Amino acid sequence: MFNTRQIIILSVLSAALLSANAIAQNAVIVNGKSIPKAQLDKLVQKSGQPDNPQVRDQAREMLVTRELILQEADKRGVTQKESVRDQLEQARIGVLVAAVFEDYVEKEGVAESDLKAAYETVKLQYTGKEYHVEHILVEKESDAKAIIVQIKGGANFEDIAKAKSKDPGSAKDGGDLGWVSDKALVPEFSKAMVQLKNGQVTDKPVKSQFGWHVIKVVDTRDVKAPSIEEIKDQLKQMIASDQNWQKAKFSELMQKLRAKAKIQ
Repeated sequence: MFNTRQIIILSVLSAALLSANAIAQNAVIVNGKSIPKAQLDKLVQKSGQPDNPQVRDQAREMLVTRELILQEADKRGVTQKESVRDQLEQARIGVLVAAVFEDYVEKEGVAESDLKAAYETVKLQYTGKEYHVEHILVEKESDAKAIIVQIKGGANFEDIAKAKSKDPGSAKDGGDLGWVSDKALVPEFSKAMVQLKNGQVTDKPVKSQFGWHVIKVVDTRDVKAPSIEEIKDQLKQMIASDQNWQKAKFSELMQKLRAKAKIQ
């Protein structure tokens, strides 16, 4: 049997343990009101930032601020005001309208006819040509001219690019920029590039804001539009973000609800 002193010690230890568990389960306690750790975890997750002590401190402060406002609102009785209750009800309805519409769109999806129409519009953007191009970038015009002389004399373009090009992104690949459209590059570069034939190198250095370029076109091809399957997800996002489509879809939802409803 335990004596009185042992019972007192066990009681104190049990109380301390319960208190520690309560603290571990709560993110913070504001004027006696416990805010569960789960709320803090959820807020950190929603922030999209890495979970670290600094982010958790910021999230905890937000929870404290929110709770202080709620407590003060109760203390002042503002939630009993008719105007406040009306605004809260309007906010609740707004959230529900958005949630119902979002669920409807998610379940109904985007109509195949809408997808095809959007695809035909997007396809029109895929016109013109693409160029497989390489370049050597240097700071001085005289250096670029000397490189052109070397290449015309039989030197390897890619080897010179690796050794002398100042473009950190392409130098290691022999100056290779891959397949690009003329619209993706600075105007001076594009103007010179589109005049070259396959395998041809510029006769003169090309000046741009980055320096002096020696340009080589490896190959050209017509721009090919991706298939509708390849960009279906992007098309759906594009359609769903269109305000006119949203209005039409919401009208469609309301027509279906009214058709099933008994309105007297």
